Amino acid sequence: MKPCIEVVAIDCLMVRLFEVIAEANMPWMLAATQQLRGAFGPALVDLVPSYTTLMVHYDLTALSPAEARQRIDRALADLQPQAQGSGKCHVLPVWYDLRVGPELGLLSQRSGLTVDEVIRRHSAHEYQVFALGFAPGFAFMGLVDEALATPRLSTPRKRVAAGSVGIAERQTAAYPVVSPGGWNLIGRTPAKLFDRERDGYSLMQPGDTVRFQAVDHAEFIRLGGDDAPLEAHA
Repeated sequence: MKPCIEVVAIDCLMVRLFEVIAEANMPWMLAATQQLRGAFGPALVDLVPSYTTLMVHYDLTALSPAEARQRIDRALADLQPQAQGSGKCHVLPVWYDLRVGPELGLLSQRSGLTVDEVIRRHSAHEYQVFALGFAPGFAFMGLVDEALATPRLSTPRKRVAAGSVGIAERQTAAYPVVSPGGWNLIGRTPAKLFDRERDGYSLMQPGDTVRFQAVDHAEFIRLGGDDAPLEAHA
C-alpha cells in the first residue's frame, strides 16, 4: 500500500489510502488511525477518518510540514490491517413507517420491491460505521443493498426529526439531532445517538458496526420514540 499525501492547509495533510469506498477498507483505516495518533503524539491537533482518507491536523509550532510528512511515512511504512470485530456492535430499534419514513414508498417503487422487502433488506445487513460528520453524532454507515441505493433528495428538507433513519446512495444513517437533511427517510429510531454526558458524545464511532432492528409502533413508543409525523418538525 502506498498512501498519497495531499496538502489541505498549511497545518493540515490528507492521507489517501484508497480510491474506492469499500467495507474492506475499514481495518486498514483503523490501523492507520492508531499508528498516526501514536506517531504525532501531542503535536496532533485532530485526526479525522473518512471512507478512504484521514485528515491530519497538526501543531505547526511543533512540527514543520516536512517533519509531518516524515512522521506519516514512517507510521504507515509497514501498516497491517487491524483485526476485525475490534469495534462495538450496536442494535438500533427502528419503526419503519410512512408517517416517519416518507420515502419508503419511493424506494419500493424504484427498486421494484415491496415495502416489507425494503424493510427486510435494510434491517438484514450489519453496517460498518465509516465516519462521523455533518452533525454531532451523525454516523455514515454502509454499504446498503444495491437495490436500495437511492440519490439524495433534489431539495433537502429544512428540518428532519432526530432519530430519522435514511438512505443516500449506498450509505445509511440516523439523524442524531433535528437538522436540515436530504436523505431518503424510511423510519425512525428512539436511540439517543448524541449525548453531551457520554464519553465521546456520539453513540457510534468509526470501526463500530450497526444493525437496525424493525419494531412495531407500540415498542417504538415504549422505548421513548417520538412518533410525530415529519410535518410536525417542519
